[in-house]
Amino acid sequence: MLDLSKLNEAVRYEGGVSRRLFLAYAASLSAVPWLGRNVSASPVKARFPNDPFRLGVASGDPTASGVVLWTRLAPEPLEPTGGMEPHKVNIAWEIAADDAMRRVVKRGTAIAAPELAHSVHVEVDNLEPGRWYWYRFRAGDAESPIGRTRTMPADDARTSELRMAFASCQHYEAGYYTAYEHMAKEEVDLVIHLGDYIYEYASKHGQVRVHAGGQCKTLDDYRVRHSQYKSDSLLQGMHARCPWMVTWDDHDVRNDYTNDRDQKEGENDPAKFLIRRAAAYQAYYENLPLRHTSAPHGPNMQIYRKQSFGRLAEIFMLDGRQYRTPQPNRDKGSDINDAARSPRNTMLGRQQFGWLRDSLGSSEATWNVLANQVIMATIDRELGPKRKFPMDDWSGYVHERNELMKFVEKRQVANLVVITGDNHANWVNDLRTDDLRVESPIVATEFVGTSITSGGNGGDGRDRAAGYMAENPGVRFFNHQRGYVRCTITPSEWRSDFRVVPDITKPGAAAVTRASFVVEAGRAGAKRA
Repeated sequence: MLDLSKLNEAVRYEGGVSRRLFLAYAASLSAVPWLGRNVSASPVKARFPNDPFRLGVASGDPTASGVVLWTRLAPEPLEPTGGMEPHKVNIAWEIAADDAMRRVVKRGTAIAAPELAHSVHVEVDNLEPGRWYWYRFRAGDAESPIGRTRTMPADDARTSELRMAFASCQHYEAGYYTAYEHMAKEEVDLVIHLGDYIYEYASKHGQVRVHAGGQCKTLDDYRVRHSQYKSDSLLQGMHARCPWMVTWDDHDVRNDYTNDRDQKEGENDPAKFLIRRAAAYQAYYENLPLRHTSAPHGPNMQIYRKQSFGRLAEIFMLDGRQYRTPQPNRDKGSDINDAARSPRNTMLGRQQFGWLRDSLGSSEATWNVLANQVIMATIDRELGPKRKFPMDDWSGYVHERNELMKFVEKRQVANLVVITGDNHANWVNDLRTDDLRVESPIVATEFVGTSITSGGNGGDGRDRAAGYMAENPGVRFFNHQRGYVRCTITPSEWRSDFRVVPDITKPGAAAVTRASFVVEAGRAGAKRA
């Protein structure tokens, strides 16, 4: 049954929406196959025309005692139904302490239902902390590949090291996922994906690869797009290597959307856009290893959350899209004017901002990590005497951004590091309480990762790097190639290695470390390694 109270909360932002729009939205819900609608009363014996595990396996949201195991049955991935009949199917799962799957420690059965595109999100608990496990699924006579996952250390464990990678922006058409091929060799404990897992665009001529279908607007559209991306063997391979923690950004729904508005198409009718957002959120949940607490309720989905890696790190996954107010200055780059400084602008929404502030204030971790979508540093992108700041970044929400940094300073939040996606470029930024006042204190460091493929090959950015650093005292590094960031975190130091793939237009390209930066525990600000 549809929870109208949740939907009413979901569609409300500054000033709310009219009752007419909300009722129009609620009346439209019959067009969307919501969760919980039964198609068949009980599971049927599975028969598949092809391998049903063509989308691979994944794990995510690990805790000290458990993890989410994911798969989705799709013998024909590019069909909206995945090639599945509208019946529930039993899937057996097992998790073992060895890669040969001989020492099985947990097993069970999950139901893959058509309401969730025959995906399953198995929440395994009562595992040992801080160790690796292997898992697989069976449906009928078919068996999935074996995936590897791990649990987090015990919450009070004084862990010596966390190795992780973070990535974002993997536009399928723009190139090959060679970065994941190299990431899979890194032996990381965790991957954090910062959004733009898919791109909603229609296919374009002259691209390296071709999108299936037009621009994503319906649930079927988003399901097919996710299936096409997940069909990539290199992406599947990285998912099978270790657990992921994910959050979304704009292209997972619509470019530069804010809350219930699609400003790119001039769509200012929340009742219409929320139908599309609900479809995108549902497909996102269906195709990623998220817990049931993140299951969507109409157009609303709880995705901001936190998780500790022992006493070493506390990771805060942020949601900078669902609750934000529209970008000021019509989303055009501009100077930091009154519209950009307005205290009414919010990136996180009041509830999420309060949760983040309270969580940071009570954290006892050595490192506090904000997994964040868009650049938090206030960076002038116009070289020369004029100034231009992107309004989709935190520059358009500079009051809230500065309030957060002032809180970090006042409460002496330990070793805050912000990891960011979206920008299709690598940056290293010192974060001040007010980036436009060079005399204000540095309280945190931001590492911005480039895209996996989005934006094409690009260049190394040397022609712009010197100018950005000259005009922005907080900018320490800029690079415009594709790749990911590998992080090694210890009680005394955070090291970020910027791994780049110079050519993503052909499979098999090499990866190199373009630069490395470190932050010393107890001393905000990065320095080159």
